Amino acid sequence: MKKLLAIAVALSALSLPAMAQEQLQRVEVFGGYQFSHFDPSIDANGWNLAISGNLNRWLGITGDFSGVYKNSDHIYSFMAGPTFSARIKRVTPFAHWLIGGASSCGSCDNAFAMAVGGGFDVNANDHFAIRVLQADWLLFGAGGVTDKKNARLSTGVVFRF
Repeated sequence: MKKLLAIAVALSALSLPAMAQEQLQRVEVFGGYQFSHFDPSIDANGWNLAISGNLNRWLGITGDFSGVYKNSDHIYSFMAGPTFSARIKRVTPFAHWLIGGASSCGSCDNAFAMAVGGGFDVNANDHFAIRVLQADWLLFGAGGVTDKKNARLSTGVVFRF
């Protein structure tokens, strides 16, 4: 048992220099296209912007802003929350839980908004990635009514600083 513990400690100590070579980029900025589906059957196109501050290799705080448009109506959302990432050399999968608000021009209402989802980035280098897919389930609540059958898909580019 002591031998296994000694081997584990030695391997951990030897792996520290390899882990130190991969510098964590503290800020990530995502921008791209968004497709949203709202209950009952409204599809809209727009944009999605997210800014994340990475606290460590697996935890960050994200601010997410988006706008979608259909005919003369639009919905803007602004949410924030934790993002959990698994930083692998070529791919960075992530999951997030965001809460905030939304504003709609069609009804001129402000609403509670929440998004639960995730996706994955394909890393080109330490400072640039392609967000192949981000998928979120959206919840909106206003005036005692909660709309739970909403989804959004986003794709775009990620810059890391």
